[in-house]
Amino acid sequence: MTIRAMIAEDERLVREELAYLLQLEDDVVLCPSAETSEQLLALEQQYKPDVIFLDIQMPGLSGVEVAKQMKGASSGSPTSPLFVFTTAYDDYAVEAFELEAVDYLLKPYDEKRFKIAMERVRRRLSQPSAGERGGRDTPVSVQTQLGTAKIMIHDGERSVILSPESICYAVRVRRVLEIHTEEQVLRTKMTLQELERKLRGFPFFRSHRGYLVNLDYVHEITPWFNGTYNLILRDGHASKVPVSRAAAKRLFRLLENH
Repeated sequence: MTIRAMIAEDERLVREELAYLLQLEDDVVLCPSAETSEQLLALEQQYKPDVIFLDIQMPGLSGVEVAKQMKGASSGSPTSPLFVFTTAYDDYAVEAFELEAVDYLLKPYDEKRFKIAMERVRRRLSQPSAGERGGRDTPVSVQTQLGTAKIMIHDGERSVILSPESICYAVRVRRVLEIHTEEQVLRTKMTLQELERKLRGFPFFRSHRGYLVNLDYVHEITPWFNGTYNLILRDGHASKVPVSRAAAKRLFRLLENH
């Protein structure tokens, strides 16, 4: 599959940096870049990119406004491009989330983080959709089996936007679900099943009836008793997450085949 990528960025050096990263990807064909929102609207119609790396703070219409306009114009059509928002400030995650962006990259770009974004683009483009794809993607739910760049967690009266990768584990405590990251603990009325659906496609594992753990944080597996285990996490607290006897069999099969 060839991916037609377009850059919408008014800063030349930033534009060149992103173009360089995209040119290193074997399956990417780079379309002409746009420096303003007006140019982007014209070029998108001409070249029909699969994905647009869109600066949120564009001259003229903002990146968010342009994305909304494009999605509105192609509503119900399989020709809507995917969006990866780019910005120097981490204050637009909610808008990106609402527009079902594939990802949200902060400047200056980190090559490893860029690679993650490209993998998400590939997954979304390979996802079947209703009607004729023609190599393009239709807007999809933020709770697809492939996961999403951000998830929204309601903690009391506030809504917090999280990257799935930042979640170490989640545990059910009475009627509240605690979501643990390295920096904070969020408490939500969401069920563990609902969170698991939101995180589908990311390396999360249901280790116990009341626990969901990010396998990327597992540092050590230690036996406990009667065929059960504990997962020791590298989250700064060496947190312990229990593994039930039934889940242990699935966990070892998963890790052995990974």
